[in-house]
Amino acid sequence: PTTGVQPSQTMHPAMYQTAPRPSYQANADYYRQQQPRQGQIVMVSNIETGAHVVLGGTVVADREIVLTAQISGRVDYVAGNEGDWFNADQVLVALNHDNILAQRDQALAGLYRTQASLGNAKVDYTREYWAPQAYRDYNAHLRQLVSPAAASAMGYFPSMFEKFFSMGPAGGMSGMMPPGMHNNSVSNVSYPGTAPGIALNPWVSRDLDLYNKENHVNMAKSQIMAMQSRVNEIDTHLRDARSISPFDGVIVDKLVEIGDTVQRGQPLIKYSDTRSLQLQVEVPARLVSALDTGSIVPAKLDVGNTYIDVRVAQIYPTADSQRHTVTVKFDLPENVPGGPGMYAEVMVPDINTPVSSMPIIPVSAIVRRGSLPAVFVLNNKNKAELRLVRLGDQVDNQNIAVLAGVRPGENIFAYPHPGMRSGWSAQQTAGH
Repeated sequence: PTTGVQPSQTMHPAMYQTAPRPSYQANADYYRQQQPRQGQIVMVSNIETGAHVVLGGTVVADREIVLTAQISGRVDYVAGNEGDWFNADQVLVALNHDNILAQRDQALAGLYRTQASLGNAKVDYTREYWAPQAYRDYNAHLRQLVSPAAASAMGYFPSMFEKFFSMGPAGGMSGMMPPGMHNNSVSNVSYPGTAPGIALNPWVSRDLDLYNKENHVNMAKSQIMAMQSRVNEIDTHLRDARSISPFDGVIVDKLVEIGDTVQRGQPLIKYSDTRSLQLQVEVPARLVSALDTGSIVPAKLDVGNTYIDVRVAQIYPTADSQRHTVTVKFDLPENVPGGPGMYAEVMVPDINTPVSSMPIIPVSAIVRRGSLPAVFVLNNKNKAELRLVRLGDQVDNQNIAVLAGVRPGENIFAYPHPGMRSGWSAQQTAGH
């Protein structure tokens, strides 16, 4: 009896799923099931098929990545071993990052210092806006030029009259000016700190000082942006110290251990999602034209010689310049036996060969007499006749093509009895 999976059928992509796995029964149950089948007689059918080429390939995971070290350091943590399953966004490998934390603290200290500088710059700007230094210097210099009599007339409250001095020559204090100074000469008073005889308008000085204070504020803001960018850069390095799983998967190969020292770019872990498998095959360029994305072709897995249907998932756009082959990936059904790295074969049709008719028979009908395959054919006398056959390729899990020995329309015993011989009648076979 067949112990593999059920025969594969040509399935529409929407019905793309694997056949159910068989269940093993006890010996008594097995023989009770086999008893009515041993006398079963089936007719040899035929299928129209063209020549096909069997190509070997390798089963690979649909998604497989290699996590590499983004910084240099010592390995402090490894999440598990080969075969361990992890969900997305879990830490797989962590490197020591004490030096990065120290750099971050230093960058934060610089950030706080620049924020304090910004506060001081804003205070200076506000003071210059509401109490300009140029006005204060101008008024102080002007008071030195006013006559002592005018100054004594102010009594004990000179600050009450400062607004009149700040108004310049139009403020109504022209009578208190020293002799020889008329109204227009006040605006030309030399500003303190300048060369003698060089006049500087306090309104112009006030605008220049205010512009200078505003520049100090902008410079402090730019320094804050620079320090914040430095902190963000260090945070990126902290994230790079951890290798995080991007999707649900399993560790395929662990390349480091705790305590290892790694350099930037060194592989750490091979990680893949083994739930979705693909068959990667190098197809000769002359055969690629027979394949289209989404088309279904038969394949055979190396595990238990399981025949399945695979679907073309991706055809690479260019051929290899050395081997003149094109990489083609086929989607495998879910829950197939085996895993990544397994050998498998796919049967690619050759469109250059004409279609021919070929008989097929059940695999269970084949008996071995030495090394030669044979089948029991029901002849015209209603007797079993042993006939040697030449077998072709297996079509699926239950049927195989025959190149010679039987013709379509002949009747054969699908489940011959282990002790069956030529000359047995159909009734004898059923009785056994």
